[in-house]
Amino acid sequence: MNTKNLQAVWAPWDGRGLEHLRLRLGEEGIEADGIVIGEEEGTIFRARYVIRCDPGWRTRETILDPLDGRDSLHLRSDGKGNWSDASGRSIPELEGCSDVDLSATPFTNTLPIRRLDLSEGESSEIVAVYMDVPNMRLHASRQRYTCLERNAEGSLYRYEDEGLFHGFAADLPVDAAGLVLDYPGIFRRMS
Repeated sequence: MNTKNLQAVWAPWDGRGLEHLRLRLGEEGIEADGIVIGEEEGTIFRARYVIRCDPGWRTRETILDPLDGRDSLHLRSDGKGNWSDASGRSIPELEGCSDVDLSATPFTNTLPIRRLDLSEGESSEIVAVYMDVPNMRLHASRQRYTCLERNAEGSLYRYEDEGLFHGFAADLPVDAAGLVLDYPGIFRRMS
């Protein structure tokens, strides 16, 4: 089996925190395993996430563990917009969501960037499961991605939130693997 392993480290532009991501890209699918230490409204938190995708970058499973004694969130998707919890119980309020968006990491921008594989000038609207870390709340969030520039070394995408944070937009430079290099004012890649 042909597998490629990548790592990335991000830090917030302001405040305290750090994230380490291990990303495994294989013929059977993709697995992201990240540890985040951060600060939200004066409260320091830590969390671990595991996201599994099929080879087409469709999210199939997401586990978010707050590492503080509270229960983990464990979501599964059929890759067609239907979500369930770990016991298999359907979550109708997430119906139609194609990706996950964890508030504490820029990595989850990689999921739609890779899945959509937009050409320069193309744009696409998605609905993502927004996972509020550290509060462990879920929301459906309408988002738009537009490919502004694309080349072999990396690309530039405009991210626009059309739901929870209506009016928020950021231009995200990414490397050749689709990993965010700079999320202006929020996260910056350290390695």
